[in-house]
Amino acid sequence: MCGIAGYSGTREISPSQIQNCLELMKRRGPDSSNFRHWRNQSDRNIYFLHTRLSIIDLDERADQPFKVGSKWTIFNGELYNYLEVRSRLKQSGNQFKTKSDTEVLLQGIDSFGWQALNQYEGMWAFAVYDELDGSLTLCRDRFGEKPLYIYQESSGLYFASEIKFLQALVGKRFAIDENHLCRYIINGYKALYKKPHSFFENVSEVPSASLMQVSAEGDISTKRYWQPCFTPDNRMTYENAVAEAREHLIEAVKIRLRADVPIAFCMSGGVDSNTLISIAKRLFNYDVRGFTIVNTDARYEEQDLVDYAVAELGIKHTSIPIETHNFLAKLRELIRYHDAPVYTITYYAHWLLMENVSDRGYRIAVSGTAADELFTGYYDHHLAYLYEIRNELELYETSLKAWKTHILPIVRNPYLKNPNLFVENSEFRDHIFLNAEQFSNYFYEPWQEAFTETKYTDSILRNRTLNELFHEATPAILHEDDLNAMYFSIENRSPFLDRSLFEFCHRIPCRHLMQDGRTKAILRDAMRGIVPDKILTSRRKVGFNAPIFDFLDLKNPEVTDYLLDRSPIFERVRRDKIEQLLSKSQLPNSESKFLFYFLNSKIFLEEFAE
Repeated sequence: MCGIAGYSGTREISPSQIQNCLELMKRRGPDSSNFRHWRNQSDRNIYFLHTRLSIIDLDERADQPFKVGSKWTIFNGELYNYLEVRSRLKQSGNQFKTKSDTEVLLQGIDSFGWQALNQYEGMWAFAVYDELDGSLTLCRDRFGEKPLYIYQESSGLYFASEIKFLQALVGKRFAIDENHLCRYIINGYKALYKKPHSFFENVSEVPSASLMQVSAEGDISTKRYWQPCFTPDNRMTYENAVAEAREHLIEAVKIRLRADVPIAFCMSGGVDSNTLISIAKRLFNYDVRGFTIVNTDARYEEQDLVDYAVAELGIKHTSIPIETHNFLAKLRELIRYHDAPVYTITYYAHWLLMENVSDRGYRIAVSGTAADELFTGYYDHHLAYLYEIRNELELYETSLKAWKTHILPIVRNPYLKNPNLFVENSEFRDHIFLNAEQFSNYFYEPWQEAFTETKYTDSILRNRTLNELFHEATPAILHEDDLNAMYFSIENRSPFLDRSLFEFCHRIPCRHLMQDGRTKAILRDAMRGIVPDKILTSRRKVGFNAPIFDFLDLKNPEVTDYLLDRSPIFERVRRDKIEQLLSKSQLPNSESKFLFYFLNSKIFLEEFAE
């Protein structure tokens, strides 16, 4: 894990700008820093900047920029299967001077071209400059785990792990993208990755699973090297699905335990994090330490399940009480570091958790990101599942009965209380941007944007999960995970985001995905004998979460005064509407989320508006 930045174009970047950028990059790479400058055959300048967080092969011989043949790279991420790829390369005659995954990545590309990406399992954002033809290539991993922002102007293309690095190299502040800010406030975080925008104008990201290539002359082209799809194997039995899922999960965790520094685990009382922890502890005898945020809200509290799992597994564990002191000042600091609003209150709590992970000397944190999208985990998945099995009458009736017994009593979204929601209208999605029209009226100039989704498959359930994974929930989680971890120089790993596991899961027929009203049926049964039984049988929807009012005390006049204080936000949002919101004795879930979006946008504008 590292910080990377660079440029390809006609201008020369001053030494002071380079040093300023490297200084900003230190949190992402505290162990070493370096840069390199070339002028190619078309008289264009190429700059590579790198700061290193040493995880594999801690020796300085693995520092970057790193060269193999005519190619140089700066690489942020991990090639988890580097030992297997290295072995294959050695059999082909390749010689190695380090034990790093960086060298394996570049040797593979040098030997086999971009086809080498098909052999790689990992997370990455990297740049490769080829001295031979003067080209620059930027690449992101299949799921977009590692960020790679770009900014283009007439002189050339800038790229970096964080927007602040781009600004340092360009030498100017970027204008705020007002449209994207409205998108966040009104439609929420699930709207942010529908289109290639950021909170700043003309700043976007290299798409996931893509190569962006800049020729020696400066021509830019982008192409995908991997495409997700749903191709169900209708001959697959439930038992086969369980057995193969188990194999893929074990392998995904195994290769993500590779490191020359200690690994911590984010822990909840749910099946996702306990799957990873239990595999690491029981199958690989890893010295596991889990970290858990302790809540006060009964909807999110799970200490009994966490305590049970800790005792059953015999692992080390740290509980972290929610720290509310100085919340507004700390939130401002986090927004300043993110170069963006914090997407949900959960990720403020996650930042506190990362602080504790760092304080105890860990440099890697493992989380259960994307299990909900791979195996089904959200309330609307139940209704999409009922739609998928609507013609299998016996299965439908038993599943509907289980849903009414176990799920209906705990659903808060009013639309999701109708089990026939998708049967009646398979295109219904109003439950996702809940109350968006109401929130639009908080603005002097009402703003609206209809919900859209990418078409991957005719299966409603799998199309929903694929959109959540690539355009809605998972990209937002990965963005927050990365920045919160990097603030403390920690690498974040997500074993469920494994190509082989993903491709297997998308061969499982929809009818196998739930059993007796339980989501993640395949995952639960695959972990029998590994994860403690009480975790597997629990029907509680638990996960890493936090209630906003643990942090924001609306009964405190200093807090309400701050929320209503002079700010650029009130050039856009009506103060009287916010006053009305704050005067309510109780806020439903959608309004409490809106309040958090408003608060973050207020601070963001105060920090970044011209």
